[in-house]
Amino acid sequence: MVEQLGLIGCGLIGGSFSLALKKAKLVKRVVGYSKSPSTTERAKQLGAIDVAAPSALLAVSGADLVLIAVPVSASEATFKAIRHGISDGTLVMDVGSTKGDVIEAARRGLQEQFGCFVPAHPIAGKEVSGIEHAEAGLFKGRQVVLTPVKATRRSLVQTATRTWTAVGADVVQMSHEDHDSAFAAVSHLPHLLAFAFINGIAGQENGERFLRLAGPGFRDFSRIAASDPAVWRDILLANREQVLAQARSFREALESLELMVATGDATGLENAIESARRVRTQWQSGGATTAD
Repeated sequence: MVEQLGLIGCGLIGGSFSLALKKAKLVKRVVGYSKSPSTTERAKQLGAIDVAAPSALLAVSGADLVLIAVPVSASEATFKAIRHGISDGTLVMDVGSTKGDVIEAARRGLQEQFGCFVPAHPIAGKEVSGIEHAEAGLFKGRQVVLTPVKATRRSLVQTATRTWTAVGADVVQMSHEDHDSAFAAVSHLPHLLAFAFINGIAGQENGERFLRLAGPGFRDFSRIAASDPAVWRDILLANREQVLAQARSFREALESLELMVATGDATGLENAIESARRVRTQWQSGGATTAD
């Protein structure tokens, strides 16, 4: 049982985590803080938090669990703001989509309390953001990746694992390097491509007419282009090296397909499409979760 959750960032992920703990009757009290007082007040109205704190430091004071659900670019400032409210036994987690940069931000910001930090990334989300879209079941059946480092206290890693498991998540551990490489491929680059795809159509003379003709396939392919601009700006810049490496790999694959189309290589094109279809079918039948 969590006596007090200190929630920094009362949005979709933070609000959903709090609601999940409340639904499972695993937390007695939630104290929340957001930069926008109206967001914190709305979180209180929706039952995601019990008390609205006037500062990040006051939100974590007395908490045995702290969840930082802010944009990755705000991580270091947040860690610095809460450092003096963290005790040796406090579990501090984030929910960022990049891990290497957040770990370094925590090392600088938390300083002597860095061992309390267990880096976490719940592979759950929506293309819409905000506390209004928070739901208790958001993490059910979804993966949560933990990327502890040498300094991380093992007992707190165990507590983090139990906590996420209790709200229905499947917990896996990996290094932050492997995490950032993998999610550049399966999450960060797909978002970049979706943004480019939409902008590419919209920038054409007949773009609006093309969009009016779009159907379900277009909707499914382009869904993540509706994601929060500031959030994805930060993610793409924070993981730029891995994103650019994946972009180069994608460009090679696209150029290969383009050459087949240009030269009329029907056999090669069909084989390439079949290969992609087979990989996608195997992935789907394996029950893997989506990375948003």
